[in-house]
Amino acid sequence: MTTWRLVRIVAGSFILLSLLLGVPGSPLFVSPWWLAFTAFVGLNLLQSGFSGWCLMERLLRRIGLKQGD
Repeated sequence: MTTWRLVRIVAGSFILLSLLLGVPGSPLFVSPWWLAFTAFVGLNLLQSGFSGWCLMERLLRRIGLKQGD
């Protein structure tokens, strides 16, 4: 598995989990503040798309995963 594939999997999972915890209609609702985490993940994906730099990808490369698209 490449770093970018894992970054996409983790980011998607974080977004779905934070929506489950932050949307009042959800059976797992905790607080609407979880939507701030959704925004944080989205902003990081956006800046990564423009700059090409992603902290999570860098960390994954350091633990030995191969870089890839």
